[in-house]
Amino acid sequence: MTLTPQSAPPDAPPREPLTREPLSRRTLLRWGALGGAGVALAPLTACAGPTGAPGPGTLTLGLNRSLVSLDNKLNQFDAAVTVQRAVRQALTRIGPGMKPSLVLADRFEMAEPTAWTVRLREGVRYSDGSPVTVEDVATALRMYGKVNGSFLLGLFPELPTVEKTGPRTFLLHTQKPVPVLDRLMANIHITPAAANRPEELQNGLGSGPYQVLRANSGAGEYTLGRNPRYWGPKPSIETVRVRFVPEESSRVVALRSGEIHVVDTLTPDSADQLTGLPGVEVEETSGVRMCQLFYNFRKPEGHPLADPRVRRALTYAIDGDALVQDVLNGAAEEAGGVVPLALEGAARTGSYSYDPTKARALLTSLGATDLRIKVIWESGEFAADTSVMEAVLDMLKSVGVRASLQQFEPGGDILTWRQGRAGDWDVIGNGYGSPTGQALTTLQGMYGGTAAKERTRDAFMGYVVPQVERQLSAAATEVDDATRTSKLAVVQQAIWETWPSLWAFAPKTLLARRTRVRGMTLLPINSYDLSAVRLEG
Repeated sequence: MTLTPQSAPPDAPPREPLTREPLSRRTLLRWGALGGAGVALAPLTACAGPTGAPGPGTLTLGLNRSLVSLDNKLNQFDAAVTVQRAVRQALTRIGPGMKPSLVLADRFEMAEPTAWTVRLREGVRYSDGSPVTVEDVATALRMYGKVNGSFLLGLFPELPTVEKTGPRTFLLHTQKPVPVLDRLMANIHITPAAANRPEELQNGLGSGPYQVLRANSGAGEYTLGRNPRYWGPKPSIETVRVRFVPEESSRVVALRSGEIHVVDTLTPDSADQLTGLPGVEVEETSGVRMCQLFYNFRKPEGHPLADPRVRRALTYAIDGDALVQDVLNGAAEEAGGVVPLALEGAARTGSYSYDPTKARALLTSLGATDLRIKVIWESGEFAADTSVMEAVLDMLKSVGVRASLQQFEPGGDILTWRQGRAGDWDVIGNGYGSPTGQALTTLQGMYGGTAAKERTRDAFMGYVVPQVERQLSAAATEVDDATRTSKLAVVQQAIWETWPSLWAFAPKTLLARRTRVRGMTLLPINSYDLSAVRLEG
């Protein structure tokens, strides 16, 4: 979920961002071609792991982001969900068709608009043999509620409270109706109450099909083994290794050699290189992650970017077709709304137009000449992120806007910048995933900012538009599905008219695997059920 916005671990040391010099688009594309050749020629030992090659019964995953912990309170990115849910589980999960299904609960029903009846599955235990209890659920909700800067909390209009009604049964209460609570609770992972803390949990105690055998959170490496006390069907694969391999070229080479079995979040160039190779298959599905160049909404009154007309004028400078076709190699769809159209409840609200002449004219008429735009982003926020940024820099230059790029290393301090607690910036490259499959939750997370949220810097990029927030709140509490969809369409149009993004797109979800890996059903949320995967041959 940079899916999703990314959060640095609380104790991550600050790192100096990388400031990049402008590149011409022609140079960019030429470099891209050379980079592709470099991948093919890279030595096979480039990503040899410290523990050597895996055994024949071991599945090895190569992640593009470091999995700091198996706790999702702060450590959220799409592919991590696969591993986190293999160890820690929630009451529900988002499954095929983006529909909610039951996990730790065997009953989860709306009893009334502000109350849901829940029953824990009988006999469910953690890997240490202790039972999963109602108190664990109540504590988990309280702990998630204490996290500052949480991506997940932004999806909840409010966290429910727990009223215990029996040894395995309870009611989830909310002050206002939350009609998608069954989907939202898929993101609240349950762990023993006595050991639960607001900060990221470093132990791996859970009720999932796998338990942690070895962990090196600093390196992002984990070894998982079957949980002998798992309540569900026994996983086919005995051992799963998780490795953090930041360089995509190294992940590709390791996949080709068989050292790694699955790599996620591929760039279109890498997917092209791997497609058709013996022993390798590329999985593709429509994406529900919105990637965007989002404006900084904390600009003071009188600043050019505080004017939606200026924000709109700048969008005419961006050649979206070229970015999709030449940089993203066709593996993305330009946004036609403020959330991905694949989400349930999403509405088409408009389109981006490329007209640099119009951009220049509008900027001049608005007095927004001599603009300087600073673009920041974290490496790996979305596939081909650096190439997109460098092309955008060139496009802004062509309409007389002087732009600069500032790139952050993964695990750096971009969170503090994003919250406006560090340096100033104008546009941020960001990816926002949808762990629920619902437009509503993404809209609330991105555009439901309030003055209270902004005081704690939890409003998404400072986006606080009271009218939008009121419309969203009204839609979020609407129990009737058709009426809620209608209300959401209206508010999405209102958001579009504020021109929150310089440009936005929804990338397809691309994953590559060795052909001996079977049983993998890649979901649009860039996740799959690890317990259903098997190795053949």
